[in-house]
Amino acid sequence: MPPSNADHSPRVDALRAGAQRWVELPLASKRDLLRSVRAATLAAAADWVRTACEIKGIDPDSPAAGEEWSTGPYSLITATSAMEKTLKLLDAGRSPVSEVEIGRAPGGRTTLRVFPYVAKDAVLQDYEARVWLRPGVSLDEVRAGIARELRRRDPQPRLTLVLGAGNITAIPALDVLSALYQENSAVLVKLNPITDPLRPALEAAFAPLIDLGVVAVVSGDRDLGEALVTDDRVDRVHLTGSRHTHDAIVWGDGEDAARRRAAGEPRLSKPVTSELGGVGPAIIVPEETWSDDNVDAVARDIATQRLHNSGFNCVATQIVVIPEAWGKADAFVDRLRHHLAIAPTRPAYYPGASSRQLAVVTVHPHANVLGGDPNVPRTLVDHLDPLDADEHLFTQEAFGPVLGVVRLPGTREPEPYLAAAIEFANERLAGTLSASIHVHPSTRETLGAAFDDLVVQLRYGTIGINAWGGTVFGMPGGTWGAFPGHTLAEVGSGLGIVHNALLLDPDHVERTVAEGPWRAHPTPLWYVGNRTAHVTARRLTRFAGIDSWAIAAPIGAAALDSYRKG
Repeated sequence: MPPSNADHSPRVDALRAGAQRWVELPLASKRDLLRSVRAATLAAAADWVRTACEIKGIDPDSPAAGEEWSTGPYSLITATSAMEKTLKLLDAGRSPVSEVEIGRAPGGRTTLRVFPYVAKDAVLQDYEARVWLRPGVSLDEVRAGIARELRRRDPQPRLTLVLGAGNITAIPALDVLSALYQENSAVLVKLNPITDPLRPALEAAFAPLIDLGVVAVVSGDRDLGEALVTDDRVDRVHLTGSRHTHDAIVWGDGEDAARRRAAGEPRLSKPVTSELGGVGPAIIVPEETWSDDNVDAVARDIATQRLHNSGFNCVATQIVVIPEAWGKADAFVDRLRHHLAIAPTRPAYYPGASSRQLAVVTVHPHANVLGGDPNVPRTLVDHLDPLDADEHLFTQEAFGPVLGVVRLPGTREPEPYLAAAIEFANERLAGTLSASIHVHPSTRETLGAAFDDLVVQLRYGTIGINAWGGTVFGMPGGTWGAFPGHTLAEVGSGLGIVHNALLLDPDHVERTVAEGPWRAHPTPLWYVGNRTAHVTARRLTRFAGIDSWAIAAPIGAAALDSYRKG
């Protein structure tokens, strides 16, 4: 591997030439490359997962390795299949809209059922996702906007710099597909230093595109990142990280940044898109009639939403909202505490986690410290004041195994309580990336149309209903990004969308809403307590990556069998 900060100019020049080849490549050839990347990713999958486990201190033969299969090569493989279907339809003169169920949401919104989308999506039983378009966007506009950049008659060659995430290994890989197929752009990926060891596996997965000269992967420090961001030959930048990283790139540092922001003069004139995380809420809409099993099941679900990947997820739940008047509130928090405490121990590998956890317990010295990694113990803070606009856990992403509970005062009647909980999430919590609502089917039926009217008011780019927003990461037809409306100056959870296997026009998309079952049986693959996750995820990756149904079918059956035992 060459020195990390070696002169980048020859590589950038080569990618500029590759960008011209890419825009000239026929749609059918772009589609065939997806199949090639799928095969290459399957071949590289074991090395990819082994390296990811080394980075995170995970035994590759333990259930925790299942996360690295499912949020690594599996996610890239399923995305190539979904995008391949979209391009095949377009090449045949058809629209992906003809393949999905069309629905309506309040406020003049059209919805598209984007998961399941390909036949193999059926393995994720009982889950679905719908993209909600912005109010007033018509189906004709949607059809015209799909793959707009790929279908331009006079496309200009462009080069996108992707600044990769350091937590989920498929993020930079999926960003590559978004740049190539949504933006019609060649791609230079600069890995986060945490994931630098993953470079050989990613280069193997993207070998067909690297050989064509339209993708390159580099590693290096902040100086290399700065040089690439400011290189005039780079046309646009996409990053996954924190708001502070975004602002340093766009506005600079110190007094110069303040002056630029005040004058509305960013240091970069090129487009910058981003996914920046935030403080994710889980809103519980309970009834006094909930059984002890229901209370326990929801608490277990929330624990996973916090502890998946040791808590280092941009869509991890950070704040749980329950009604103060709920008679089972104490029992629920007890079960939440229990499931946080008994979950398998994982290393808290991400830099800065200890100081972030310490900042929380310094503000809340009576927080429950529940074990796990002794350097970054799992932490639960109950009875947060919903009226405290300066509450640390409302304004700062903990990015680690820290969870807060808000007991919202007032009525526990479902409709007014849910309205108040949504207002709290919108007005008090930083960011708009992901939220979830957990509601019994009978309560939802009682609410009727009022439920959808309330969901519309929840301003988040991904919403899970009886599902964690993180499940959308494994649904390639779903869109991924913040709720629309942020700006460079007030960037919130970011700008733009990625994933988006139907290649919808980003300006047409408002959010993706995923739905799951009230009680998930068997234990979902992504649950931290799933004992066979590594076996199931490895088999599902092979199932997804093999194009022959004759070979893939028994692998899929074996995967589902291990899933049922998990």
